[in-house]
Amino acid sequence: MSQGIGVVGLYVDDQDEALAFYVEKLGFRVHADVRNGAYRWLTVKHPEQPSFELGLFTPGPPVHDEATAQTLRAMVAKGAMPPLVLNVADCRAACERMRKLGVEFTQEPMERYDSVDAGFRDPAGNGWKMIQARVNSA
Repeated sequence: MSQGIGVVGLYVDDQDEALAFYVEKLGFRVHADVRNGAYRWLTVKHPEQPSFELGLFTPGPPVHDEATAQTLRAMVAKGAMPPLVLNVADCRAACERMRKLGVEFTQEPMERYDSVDAGFRDPAGNGWKMIQARVNSA
């Protein structure tokens, strides 16, 4: 019986840089940081979503050969991977707080579909949408 998704992984080119970004700028916490030779299993969790882990993985052995790893790194750097979504209570306030921490936005907060959303990327190029909870219209 399925109990839901526990880990979703992102490809990053530098796990230490990604870890600093997700912890210091987005407020995630380290969950697992385990090494097996050159391989590193690194996951973080959002403090308000403790049952879900975000994996910060580098393409390469033992999972990928070097040609595949190069292709994946290039796709991430170009922003070609599917975006992730970060839900927030106040998109504009979260954007200002994150901007002060050095997060660069690819899309300023804008209203649409009864909500507000903005876009940013992590240091590897992974795209994020930050979406404010919908406002009930009366």
